[in-house]
Amino acid sequence: MQTPTNVQLIGREVAILWDDGRESYLPFEYLRASSPSAETRGEQDIFGNRYGGSDKPKDYDGVEVLGWELVGNYALRFDFSDGHRTGLYSFEYLRQIDAARGGQTT
Repeated sequence: MQTPTNVQLIGREVAILWDDGRESYLPFEYLRASSPSAETRGEQDIFGNRYGGSDKPKDYDGVEVLGWELVGNYALRFDFSDGHRTGLYSFEYLRQIDAARGGQTT
């Protein structure tokens, strides 16, 4: 598992330098829309039924990342200006969403 060696808020992006030299630049709105939280994605029970979340994409234009913190040795949690702070972005997930938007691949 690749881990961040440096995380900074630069302009309207979160910049992450990974231990393999890869760099990720994730816009605030994209991070908010990609939140893996149950509030955003919903939750599934053991039968596959989904509860909560929304199928319709929301507009997070203007939402900012106010800060972040390391969670254990596997994830980052971001504080967003709209009050959202429950999504845990695993390092693997951050790399996946970066690649999905055309970031570097290794």
